[in-house]
Amino acid sequence: MNKKFTVKSFQKAKDDKRPISMLTAYDYSMAKILDSAGADALLVGDSLGMVVQGHDSTISVTMDDMIYHAKAVTRGAKRALVIVDMPFMSYHVSVTDAVSNAGRLMKEGGAHAIKLEGGVEFAETIRQIVRAQIPVMGHIGMTPQSVHMFGGFKVQGKSLLQAQQIIDDAKALEEAGVFAITLECVPEELSKIITETVNVPTIGIGAGKYCDGQVLVSNDMLGMYSDFVPKFVKQFAHLSTDIEGAVKTYIKELADNSFPEKKHTFTIDDEVISNLNK
Repeated sequence: MNKKFTVKSFQKAKDDKRPISMLTAYDYSMAKILDSAGADALLVGDSLGMVVQGHDSTISVTMDDMIYHAKAVTRGAKRALVIVDMPFMSYHVSVTDAVSNAGRLMKEGGAHAIKLEGGVEFAETIRQIVRAQIPVMGHIGMTPQSVHMFGGFKVQGKSLLQAQQIIDDAKALEEAGVFAITLECVPEELSKIITETVNVPTIGIGAGKYCDGQVLVSNDMLGMYSDFVPKFVKQFAHLSTDIEGAVKTYIKELADNSFPEKKHTFTIDDEVISNLNK
């Protein structure tokens, strides 16, 4: 349980048929809780654009945003592998930019690995990042940075042509050197074929039970983000309700003067007060 989880641990888990647990984290406090609970990997996802910053997509997230949150998460994670998303346009223009930006996430953000979206078209970019000794997780299927191309957040791979393309993408990513592949919003049977086809671990999000592991946005699974709850999310808690109730109780106790109590306050010597009042 206390042994450090690494990119090599991902492969061992697949080989041992032991499910990999992965959750998003965006700050020190949450990273510390998730790490202590035993999560294998923490993803500093560009989903922070939605659940932290309040945008309607991940497009507006910057490299500086990712570095800032990565630094906070890596301070809180002692066992879990910390993977950081490369944001929109940080690896699309040139391979040189991609390697440089991946390096920034490692050097400045403290990332243990990076994740980027795309298949065949980004294989060479991934190959060069891996050549720079930076571990890469791939991400195919429904790729949120391409939401406008897809016409919304939609399931991918339902047609024969689309399904074959995603399989080809998975093979290209494996050949390029990724240590794992995220499959998002693809039919369960397709993710099963991919998981059995590639040798590297697959991590599903809305991709069914046959992947080698699962990832969820922590704010979703904890019931803290209610703007939109995807079909594939199971809420393991309803913290928004608990938090709202706690805040209402706090406000009520302020109003009726029951907080703060004596046990929440500090004392001063009576003689000091007496001298101050003179």
